[in-house]
Amino acid sequence: MTALHLWLRHEVRSTERRTPVVPDDARRLVGSGVRLTVEDSPQRVFPAEEYEAVGARIAPAGSWVSAPDDAVILGLKELPDEPPRLTHRHIFFGHAYKRQPGAADLLRRFTAGGGALLDLEYLVDDQGRRLAAFGYWAGYLGAALAVLQERDRLTAPLRPTGKDELDALLHPAPGDREFTALVVGALGRSGRGARAAFATAGVEPTGWDLAETRDLDRRALLDHDVLVNCVLATTPVPPFVRPTDLADPARRLRTLSDVTCDVGSPLNVLPVYDRTTEWTDPVRRLTEEPPLDLIAIDNLPSLLPRESATDFSRDLLPALLDFDGAPWDRCLERFHQACRELGVDKAEKDEPAEEGASGRV
Repeated sequence: MTALHLWLRHEVRSTERRTPVVPDDARRLVGSGVRLTVEDSPQRVFPAEEYEAVGARIAPAGSWVSAPDDAVILGLKELPDEPPRLTHRHIFFGHAYKRQPGAADLLRRFTAGGGALLDLEYLVDDQGRRLAAFGYWAGYLGAALAVLQERDRLTAPLRPTGKDELDALLHPAPGDREFTALVVGALGRSGRGARAAFATAGVEPTGWDLAETRDLDRRALLDHDVLVNCVLATTPVPPFVRPTDLADPARRLRTLSDVTCDVGSPLNVLPVYDRTTEWTDPVRRLTEEPPLDLIAIDNLPSLLPRESATDFSRDLLPALLDFDGAPWDRCLERFHQACRELGVDKAEKDEPAEEGASGRV
């Protein structure tokens, strides 16, 4: 059997500091016989020299486009818009299976080139549980930014930091304004992270999960000062906050932190905004009276890049060491299913796609 050739690519998004494989786990991969190529990346939290020291070959940023045909290209966030035809197998978060903006264009690039997307969001075990996810740290940071916003400590632009430094900002101080908080999706990975951040901040949030959202008490939801949404819907559900709620004079809710950032999807549970916020401007005012501020950053864990990448890499490593395993077969089948659903399962040689889908995690 030919040895797996993994090609760890540079991330084109300037604020993406994470990596799906950290140097310590790269050592395990190389030791097991995996050929590992790592692109140089000035923004990655782990420098290329640390990968080279454990046996990886270093390549220029963006050189994956000319990688050998058998190389599996590994990343996290969206691909650049070129090339129009993708010939390799790619592992990353594609966010293209729920008719998100740009989804069909991205999948069409794969079918045009004969490549395939092995989407990390759909890398699951036999019970459908995700094998590797950034959810905990996404939830932690979604709640942390909401706390800092409520306590007038959130400064822009946001910058990557470490957990100790972040927690020092979260700890309560004399004179801090008290507020009520609600975490929706409280029992999942993101919800656990959000509740942990609130605990660090000295806040006891209300926690809702399936039971509470199945029979939603929207009045109770709007009576909280802060809402942290950690729900990624897979089937249609009534929205948690509706456009009509923005003008409700009785609404107490004033800070909405959307960890999921499912904007553009027909399954979005918060259809009250049409674009995410950025590190440069993390908060956007949705309405003035009564005021409601939005935090919706789609790569929150990159603000704690070392901690989040280390945890993710640890969870992903067993699957990479067993690249012939059933989870990857399921990923491939889900890709083909999505292509059929979007009508892009046939190569369109004469009309290459123009752009890819934007990513979130």
